[in-house]
Amino acid sequence: MPGRKLNVAIVGLGFGKEFIPIYQRHPAAHMFAICQRSKAKLDEVGDQFGVAMRYTRFEDLIADPEVDAVHINTPIHLHAPQSVAAAREPGRNYMMMETAIYTREFLFIREMLESGKLGRVQFMRGCHQQEMAGWPGYWEGLPPMHYATHAVSPCLALVRGEADRVACFGSGRIAENLASKYVSPFAVESALFKVRGQDLAFEVTRSLFETARQYIESFDVYGDKASFEWSLIEGEEPVVHVGEKPRRVPAPDFAHVLPAEIRSFTTKGVYDDQHAHLSFIQGGGHGGSHPHLVHEFVSSAVEGRACFPDVQQSVNWTCAGICAHESAMRGGEIVKLPVFA
Repeated sequence: MPGRKLNVAIVGLGFGKEFIPIYQRHPAAHMFAICQRSKAKLDEVGDQFGVAMRYTRFEDLIADPEVDAVHINTPIHLHAPQSVAAAREPGRNYMMMETAIYTREFLFIREMLESGKLGRVQFMRGCHQQEMAGWPGYWEGLPPMHYATHAVSPCLALVRGEADRVACFGSGRIAENLASKYVSPFAVESALFKVRGQDLAFEVTRSLFETARQYIESFDVYGDKASFEWSLIEGEEPVVHVGEKPRRVPAPDFAHVLPAEIRSFTTKGVYDDQHAHLSFIQGGGHGGSHPHLVHEFVSSAVEGRACFPDVQQSVNWTCAGICAHESAMRGGEIVKLPVFA
């Protein structure tokens, strides 16, 4: 988009409004429009952040020729149809805004790998356990692996790989009123994935209901020179093992790789106890990932290149969890993932 800023529209203003001030300060973006079904909520957020162009219908927003980019933050069952509608035309870019692969912890591990400190990756483990009681009704009873990208994506992103096949087991039981909604009985699902074309496997564990555990969204990686293990309790520092010598090492902030105007958003920035969305609070701020996501999305459009993750990677990472749940429902039978062109 040479010569002018990218006109960005945000759809869904619960979690979505967290991104408005980041786009407003990004040097290559213009926070152009917002969309929300509730007119009262739409005007409240629009007035709060000074966004003049407002839509109550998604269809009207994507029909606006002035809109260059659409950031979708609607309920999960709307993501697929709205993403397809917004990116249907040839030449459009698609990016899954996956927080887990832009956290300071992940960026730290990736730096360890790229610098050679990690050595050869031997195994990886992702874990995402979260109590979803009290969230909107469409979450109730959701199969754990149907929301697995926070745990799957860092494993595959680190090695730039795709999941090839999976064996998954369900464990425990949730209450019948929850289990009946998606015909999914398990409290926990734990899967072992094979990375396509690489001598690597990784493990993923997920739970959403009735499993006593502080929120954790973690990623461990084991190399032949060093290994990284996420802290077990929020607020503690992660552990780096060099040989058999473990030490706690704080993951540094990676704000320096961002434009100066949005670096402050890797910490709390505009978020506070009164305005932060529940996902931001429970997720420990999503590891400072929000400005990195915005910068990658905007930069890819301005530079005319594919995003990371692009559509093929995003579909594989999402499909991995769907196939894992299918395996669990079949008693651990190996399920092969489809290959997306």
